[in-house]
Amino acid sequence: MVATVVLALAACAPEPATTPSAVPPSASGLPSAPPPSNPVEPSATPLAGPVKPSGTPTVLIKGLKAPWSVVRLPSGSALISERDSGRILEFTATGKVRVVTTVGGIAHGGEGGLLGLAVLNAGALSYLYAYYTTATDNRIVRMPLLGTPGTYTVGAKERILTGLAKSSNHNGGRLAIGPDEKLYATVGDAGVPARSQSLKSLNGKILRMNLDGSVPSDNPFPGSRIYSYGHRNPQGLAWDSSGQLWAAEFGQNTWDEFNRIVPGKNYGWPIVEGKGHKAGFVDPVLQWATSDASPSGLAFVRDTFFLASLRGQRLWAIYPDGKAHAKASYIGKYGRLRDAVPGPDGTLWVLTNNTDGRGSPRPGDDKLLQINLVPVDG
Repeated sequence: MVATVVLALAACAPEPATTPSAVPPSASGLPSAPPPSNPVEPSATPLAGPVKPSGTPTVLIKGLKAPWSVVRLPSGSALISERDSGRILEFTATGKVRVVTTVGGIAHGGEGGLLGLAVLNAGALSYLYAYYTTATDNRIVRMPLLGTPGTYTVGAKERILTGLAKSSNHNGGRLAIGPDEKLYATVGDAGVPARSQSLKSLNGKILRMNLDGSVPSDNPFPGSRIYSYGHRNPQGLAWDSSGQLWAAEFGQNTWDEFNRIVPGKNYGWPIVEGKGHKAGFVDPVLQWATSDASPSGLAFVRDTFFLASLRGQRLWAIYPDGKAHAKASYIGKYGRLRDAVPGPDGTLWVLTNNTDGRGSPRPGDDKLLQINLVPVDG
């Protein structure tokens, strides 16, 4: 089973990407796909070892409104969620954007709304999973993904998990299907730190569940979806090439964290923020001042993690092997960065997030960017 996502582009008249400008809404109000200013050429030989960003990113889509999650599909399409509108857009391989669906029942406000997406491809039947905020809770649903590229639709919503505490902030919201074919979700403390240490609450946790939402028999706490706890507001999930899960999360006002996730372990919040060196808690592998990160999406490409940073307005390349370290790129150039996923031909896709009420929108915001990657030692 492969988890992927598709983005959709509108059939608006192209504009030069070298001088981006705000995109006038089309009749459908969709974003547009400008012609690339510097198309990324596939590498002649496969990249090996750690990589780093190279050159000016290519703008694939502009005019998105508070985008939150992007997933790529094997068909060549990708899907993007917009937090406040509740729309899920398809970005086709031919460069068009269209609306797949508008998810009903969403109550957006603060950091809540339509958040993470994940896609399960299971032979003849595929499912689109979505994490969103309602008037009463945060919840996870799944919908049959129907149709073909350029015509995708969804079937009726099926509730996977409901009753997660919601708030104007700290909602978590990332979804991912792991290499073990289980569904993982990040859930924030919803503004009540004590929830993170309570195994009676699913808030402040990373959850692991079967694809129908039931509890796996091999979870660390029998009968519970809790996989790890003591988290404040985790929003990044990615697995390395060995199948090890890693996560990134917002700190309060001191340290943001990059954690190696071990089933059943306690990551400290609110007792510890960052590296506390306290017995019973797992310290992060790396930490940043909150002004340098405020991490959201996390991707793994070629032995390298890439972390999208909101307040920090930069892309972190993380090298976890040996003496773990990280290097920042594009500091302040594209504003707030919300999500990062592996792109085609060894590239990286990144969503900007400047139209969510906290950023300073720039011409053409928000955008989907494609970044070329080259060997670190190249």
